[in-house]
Amino acid sequence: MIKKFLDLGLQPLANSYIEKKKLDKKEKKFNLEIGFNTKNYLVSILKTIPKEKMFNENYPYKTSESQTMKDSFKNLSKNIKKSYRPDMIIEIGSNDGTFIKNFDKKIAICVEPCKNIAKLTKKKKYKTYPEYWSQKLAKKITKNKKADLIYSSNTLSHIKNLNEIFMAINIALTRDGILILEDPSLLNCIKNVAYDQFYCEHIYVFSTIALKNILQKFGLEIFRIENIKTHGGSNRYFIKKKLNKNWKISKSVKKEISKEIKFGLHKFSTYKKFEKDVIKSKEKLLKIFKKLSNKKLKIIGYGATAKSCTVLNYCGIGKRSIEYFFDTTSYKINKYLPGTKIFIKKYKKLDKSKVDAVYLGAWNFKDEIFKKEKKFISSGGKFITHVPYPKLI
Repeated sequence: MIKKFLDLGLQPLANSYIEKKKLDKKEKKFNLEIGFNTKNYLVSILKTIPKEKMFNENYPYKTSESQTMKDSFKNLSKNIKKSYRPDMIIEIGSNDGTFIKNFDKKIAICVEPCKNIAKLTKKKKYKTYPEYWSQKLAKKITKNKKADLIYSSNTLSHIKNLNEIFMAINIALTRDGILILEDPSLLNCIKNVAYDQFYCEHIYVFSTIALKNILQKFGLEIFRIENIKTHGGSNRYFIKKKLNKNWKISKSVKKEISKEIKFGLHKFSTYKKFEKDVIKSKEKLLKIFKKLSNKKLKIIGYGATAKSCTVLNYCGIGKRSIEYFFDTTSYKINKYLPGTKIFIKKYKKLDKSKVDAVYLGAWNFKDEIFKKEKKFISSGGKFITHVPYPKLI
């Protein structure tokens, strides 16, 4: 049984950035409601958008534009080469190849349905399938040889049909092969009131207890977990087939499950409390904007992210409050944010003489951004953040 616990109101498609000539065109919106499955503990959005409307030839996100992601992928690649030494590796949701480029082209296969992004790995001469991951594709890829390592980062949460995904993984993976999944941690999301982890693309935000329940159906099990900083706090799951006796289940799995049970991720009451926390967060954020507005201070945004779309549209923060956004993603520049229609400019170093306060849409890259903007901060420039709670820093 799925029980609703949060309503984030009408939301646009989070990555559907608007061209100037289309500003007057009516946007498609959907009601963003989130529910909890009391049987398997899975948290998901209740209304999903057809994947073709989100993951197509206009997808804006490139992992290579974040130093945080590049560093994370590089470190993981070293670990994989040292510990697993794969003969064939498949990346599901390979994006622009930031992870896979750390491996020899002879053993690496990319799966990326966003055709504009898939072209980038093809250009680098990696074998690339510009398709959605499925049983049919798994059979095609592994007709002659199965993969001994499958990797997917921040992709599983985007796919509605989990049965199809794991059945396809079972087809493609050798008996002794390893599956590595990375996705935002539900525990971090709830603890930090990071309600912007929910948007049209994030169909699920996984807890370990929910993922464990799902994997059991397919003869798969988690044998190791790493807590990592990417995407505002994620879990990296090392998964094997139950028939694979080469790897013992480490203490990290029991430790993570214990943390989640202690926090109450298996109880509906935890999510109802989260709903109240989200409402308080909204109220506090609006107070900060009102206070700055009363002082007639100039506010801009930093990082026109899908996450920021959820926050701005839920809180009703628009052009009157935020003059424009800076972003480094080439596809977004000179377009407008969905819903709020705030203009997006090409990133420039922040200058206190021109800007008083900056709303941090890309809060999950806070450390990277603050390091870059030391001068702005030291000269008295302020950032508005909403995670773990709204404040002016």
